[in-house]
Amino acid sequence: MRQRIRGTTQGIDAAARRLRADATSAEEALWGALRKNQIADLRFRRQHPVGRFVLDFYCPALHLAIEVDGDVHEQLVERDSERTRALEAHNYRVVRFRNDEVLTDLPAVVRKITALAESMSNARQP
Repeated sequence: MRQRIRGTTQGIDAAARRLRADATSAEEALWGALRKNQIADLRFRRQHPVGRFVLDFYCPALHLAIEVDGDVHEQLVERDSERTRALEAHNYRVVRFRNDEVLTDLPAVVRKITALAESMSNARQP
């Protein structure tokens, strides 16, 4: 059985609502490709609260988190690494894309997500 990160707070839930309302252009572009089961017939959620984190995109069926990273500097890279380790410790699969990657080559990003989703789906089937 998968371990779950429990205990989202009202503050995290409110932050998720704010982030949905204030999405970046890269997040909007990727959401357009993920919504309505367009990738491998899977459902994705955006700005989904999980424990003390808000995931940019989340596929419950695969326990897959997709993060879109903006401009980074050393402090943010370390924070993102810690966040990824914490999520992976609870059996979440985390994949990251840069804003510019999503905005300049969305089809390639979608292909990568599709391939990963299909391989994860195939691995789960008996």
